Amino acid sequence: MTGRAAAWAQLLRVSAVSTVPGDAFAGAAAVGGRPNRGTALAAVSSLFLYEAGMALNDWADRDEDAVERPDRPLPSGRIAPSAALAAAGALTVAGLATAARAGRPALATASALAATVWAYDLHLKHTPAGPATMATARSLNVLLGTVATAGRDRTGNAAGTGRPGGATRPGAPTGRSTGGSSATPARQGHGRTRGPGHDHAYGHGHGHGHAYGHGYVHGDAYGRAADSGGTGRGSRAGGAAALMGLHTLAVTTVSRREAQGGAPAVPLGALAVVGAITTALARGRTPHGGPPHGGTPHGRTPRGSAHARGGAAAPVLASAAAYAATAARPLAHAALNPSPPLLQGAVGAGIRAMIPLQAALAARSAPGRGRLGGAWRAAPLLALLPVARRLSRKVSPT
Repeated sequence: MTGRAAAWAQLLRVSAVSTVPGDAFAGAAAVGGRPNRGTALAAVSSLFLYEAGMALNDWADRDEDAVERPDRPLPSGRIAPSAALAAAGALTVAGLATAARAGRPALATASALAATVWAYDLHLKHTPAGPATMATARSLNVLLGTVATAGRDRTGNAAGTGRPGGATRPGAPTGRSTGGSSATPARQGHGRTRGPGHDHAYGHGHGHGHAYGHGYVHGDAYGRAADSGGTGRGSRAGGAAALMGLHTLAVTTVSRREAQGGAPAVPLGALAVVGAITTALARGRTPHGGPPHGGTPHGRTPRGSAHARGGAAAPVLASAAAYAATAARPLAHAALNPSPPLLQGAVGAGIRAMIPLQAALAARSAPGRGRLGGAWRAAPLLALLPVARRLSRKVSPT
């Protein structure tokens, strides 16, 4: 890699890029849909917006980095500040244009995401609202996958139907099968309906740059997710977004002191969050108190689905274990010695841990295919984890 290419790779933190697409697939799985063209567009859009946040982060922090991190591309003179700002603008436009191809709901969600990224990098990251803003951004990234997969253009075609307004042919099923039971329209369900830091501008960083946050869900985007797949599916989409946001909140909070060192309580708190998320995944519940996947709102298991649910749990548990193993140990080390190197290591591990978290969320929502359903969703995402580890040895994700 040439000097100029290496500088841009460092600016854009390419080692963290593999943690981004899984958000779209986790969001798609939450509404019970197979990944489709809308899912792919959401993943590409989120990649553009993620990299826009990375470039904007370094532009906004160039004076601070000149003191704390003089080897960064901007303070070292390898990339001009104007070039970084231009890249941030171009990548934002590309992200919005890509989302627009997935329909108006996707464009609206991507616009909210882009606004959150820019607000975080330009102002909010150094305020008490910084971690929550980052959380909001990462949650919106998950919901972008939801609405792009299952949402529809309110003046045109529903995603994947090819019919105006999302109409289905007479007699066609109105919902997808989950847990071995067919979905019914909400009005007929009678309570049983199921449905649908500093530098890491998406999900962690120097306490200063991850304008892609975590656990706070944008209301309009959540409403669109619910509209696209029914109340049950919308609740699962919101739960997936909240778990991703909660993780990002914890990692972003740790990242705010990674350049200077901090107190043991911060990584300890993040470690507790990782434990809570792992437990929630293993139990199959969402932060909103929804039922385990495949169950009913009253906690009853549909007849004949117990074996399928038992098989489907294996990919979820494996992914949850990989998530805990990736994030917990570095956080424990940082709690024992909250020095800059160990805090930075914990932040980097927290970023990589998003991959198995995404895999667990995707596997948990696999519709009615037992072990295979969860495995085919989780395996491609888990395959990105060694890629992220290898890239992080060449280019720091922080």
